[in-house]
Amino acid sequence: MAGGSLLSFTSSFPSPSHLLPRKPKNPKFPSSKTLTPTISCTAESSTTTTSSNGGSGAASPSRGELFLHRQFSTPVKKPPKNRKPVSPKPSASVIGCYGCGAPLQTTETDAPGYVDPETYELKKKHRQLRTVLCGRCRLLSHGHMITAVGGNGGYSGGKQFVSAEELREKLSHLRYEKVLIVKLVDIVDFNGSFLARIRDLAGANPIILVVTKVDLLPKGTDLNCVGDWVVESTIKKKLNVISVHLTSSKSLVGIAGVISEIQREKKGRDVYILGSANVGKSAFINALLRTMAEKDPVAAAAQKYKPMQSAVPGTTLGPIQINAFQGGGKLFDTPGVHLHHRQAAVVHSEDLPSLAPQSRLRGQLFPVDSDVEGDNLNGVTLFWGGLVRIDVLKVLPETRLTFYGPKALQIHMVPTVDADEYYDKELGIGLTPPSGKERLEHWSGLQSVRHLEIKYEDHHRPACDIAISGLGWIAVNPVTKQSNVTSHSTNTIKASGVLHLDVHVPKPVEIFVRPPLPVSKDGGEWYEYQDLTEKEEEMRPKWHF
Repeated sequence: MAGGSLLSFTSSFPSPSHLLPRKPKNPKFPSSKTLTPTISCTAESSTTTTSSNGGSGAASPSRGELFLHRQFSTPVKKPPKNRKPVSPKPSASVIGCYGCGAPLQTTETDAPGYVDPETYELKKKHRQLRTVLCGRCRLLSHGHMITAVGGNGGYSGGKQFVSAEELREKLSHLRYEKVLIVKLVDIVDFNGSFLARIRDLAGANPIILVVTKVDLLPKGTDLNCVGDWVVESTIKKKLNVISVHLTSSKSLVGIAGVISEIQREKKGRDVYILGSANVGKSAFINALLRTMAEKDPVAAAAQKYKPMQSAVPGTTLGPIQINAFQGGGKLFDTPGVHLHHRQAAVVHSEDLPSLAPQSRLRGQLFPVDSDVEGDNLNGVTLFWGGLVRIDVLKVLPETRLTFYGPKALQIHMVPTVDADEYYDKELGIGLTPPSGKERLEHWSGLQSVRHLEIKYEDHHRPACDIAISGLGWIAVNPVTKQSNVTSHSTNTIKASGVLHLDVHVPKPVEIFVRPPLPVSKDGGEWYEYQDLTEKEEEMRPKWHF
């Protein structure tokens, strides 16, 4: 040391006796971002403070101090790139009602999942909680209309109240898992029940598209045409659909084909049944188990505790695991995805059965037998129950509207100038739903109006369908078949043109304008198949019936 200066070194490093006997992970000196101890050098003439990698001469750290520094330095770990957030999967330890999937509870009697405390303790003692049916499901099985989902009435709420967002969240984990999705769509409400944001739930998982309730289509319908129409509509959604199946859970039509497809594509994965609320998931699963039980003892045993069926949207409130397959993979019934734009979201629970067709649809043609002066729809308003109003502004004299939907909703036709007064007078009486004085007090009316300009270019087919979400559809025929035949000789029909209509519905309900669905015998005559190349045909999902 020069000049006889007295130098003292002070280090914040621990004593060597506290060192761990391990090799340093990072022999390089840490970056400046790492929080490290400093070494101070104090002299008689001056004081200098340097960083761990600074200092020179007598102020520089010794090799021993550098070694200690490397031993106790923790390198900064960078987060992994492109890691997807993982949504937690529902815990298998939470036991739910086998009918609706709601977690079992013994505190709130009016809430889903309630079980009498004595029954709960007895079943728990004997490890039989998975065989318990909650009080709400027992009421549903006896025809009571009890909803438990926000926005659908019939349930006052409470600690166990379930919102539509919570039900959707219970399915969010699927997009991060490798599963097989069986997605259900109601053919009577194809657009309203399709789930436009299905990719948010299914992710890139393969989808088997099952179209339900085909037994309700009008007599004489060519299902070849319907299957092709469904595939055309599905392609536009750009989903990973591997096949399309036309089915009926009531008559078991098409169910065997779905089972074969599931067994072929399952490959040890779990199978999840997805669909909008009240699309018929539980009925489909029951039909699936009934068909599988003929050859599979596992499915036969699963039939004893099958999901609850009900006309109430939101019957299923949690995932229900069903041991239906031999070997790997489980079958899961899931809560229906509640869509605010369907009629079921605005109708009281007591009126919900009137929205569900109970028998084969029969199109109601208007006008019929000169219902209006001059056999002309111009200046006429048609009410479809109390839920839909159509003002005909400008159409051809030969134009007809054909209504396809539940028979419980009557169709009434009045001059447009008298429509407002007629609606106020007949609502809840001749125009139902809504029905009942109490329900009328909470009815907001037909607040949403959409003006439609419908172009037509072909007299041999309907110009389009006007689909009302959650109800049915209206086929717009610019010229009826009879008028077309009689008018061709006089050339009175324009080759093309535009029809003008105003459609009124409750505020959240959505209106879809789509290519006409080919139903009845006439549909098979005017429907045209697409001309496809071999490559396009190969890439197209196949439909089965």
